[in-house]
Amino acid sequence: MDTNQLLASFFFGLIGTGLFMYGKKAGRPITLFAGVALIVVPYVIPNLIAMTIICAALCALPWLLRAA
Repeated sequence: MDTNQLLASFFFGLIGTGLFMYGKKAGRPITLFAGVALIVVPYVIPNLIAMTIICAALCALPWLLRAA
């Protein structure tokens, strides 16, 4: 694991923790799911580019589905 992947994992895990706490408190299941997924995905995907694309999509998911 290189430094870039470690920093990206930390960053997306931090965002996931915030989304998880907000989704649990507000009762929003999509935000809660996105938070859990952002916490888990960096452990599962070893490729930095793929992890960044998937995590960026998961970050945008609650706002895209809320607007629809």
